[in-house]
Amino acid sequence: MWSKAHKPLSRAEFDRRFPDEASCAEHLAALRWPEGLACPHCAGRKGRRLEGDRGLWECAGCHRQTSVTAGTAMHQSKVPLRAWFTALHIVTSHSNGMSALQLQSQLGLGSWNTAWLLLRKIRAAMAAPEGDGALFRGLVEVDETSIPCRSKEDDLTADSRGRSHLGKIALIGAVEIDEGGRPGRARLAVLAGYSADKIGAFVRKAVAPKSGLLTDGLPAYKALAGEYNHRPKVVGKMAAHVVMPWAHRLFSRLLRWGTGTFHGFRRPHLQAHLDEFAWRWSRRNFRHTSFDRLLDGLAARPHRAYRDFVPGRAAGTA
Repeated sequence: MWSKAHKPLSRAEFDRRFPDEASCAEHLAALRWPEGLACPHCAGRKGRRLEGDRGLWECAGCHRQTSVTAGTAMHQSKVPLRAWFTALHIVTSHSNGMSALQLQSQLGLGSWNTAWLLLRKIRAAMAAPEGDGALFRGLVEVDETSIPCRSKEDDLTADSRGRSHLGKIALIGAVEIDEGGRPGRARLAVLAGYSADKIGAFVRKAVAPKSGLLTDGLPAYKALAGEYNHRPKVVGKMAAHVVMPWAHRLFSRLLRWGTGTFHGFRRPHLQAHLDEFAWRWSRRNFRHTSFDRLLDGLAARPHRAYRDFVPGRAAGTA
């Protein structure tokens, strides 16, 4: 549970702050253009907001109009802006999030596909940022696991012991540890194989060079010894959660979250669910700012249609 200083807006506070489309458009404009309109046509910095609740602005230089949602993940959406804001509030204020069916009911949407696409865009905004500033530093626990994730294509008569992928999917996770031994940010990804190349690619994308790397004794990590301060711990008869407590807690909470919220994971779009859980873990002490951070993430991402998330399938078939 969050402290009083870190708790998100209550639903009553949210309704008072964003009572209509106009208030939502004004807040989004202030978030996107803190120094005034940034015209996408002429790069002008001066403009005026037009009357009405559509969030339209007119550039003082070229006199062309632009919507406050233009160039964002919310562009061309038929869902009202306040419904987007309500969805963001629901997602960030509920500890466990929710499924598309639950969100459809909460927003009163007529289509499950609409709710699913809205949630899918929100989860895309939760994906880990790229760049040197996003890399983990200090001491980082890295470990692998597998979770039940069956599909009708699996041959359930085959042997599924050990590191077999049958009936389950391999994952890799990293948890940043501060100087006091407390967990910070987390990163999760689907692991295509236990080779040094696959594991090394994840580590290099998540952890800054020369950082401390705490892993188990899997030989694949040996290739990283020259790039990191590698501290392999052979588990042996010792319980694995004693060696890397936070990585194992990350995995156990992920499995419990997936079972409780989604009644288990499925292979399609699994990475989006991993991104959501890692985002929730990383922002568990900053719930009071999660709404604006996620809205900012949506504003920074381009518009994508349903077919972009489900290639080769039309709406209504996913």
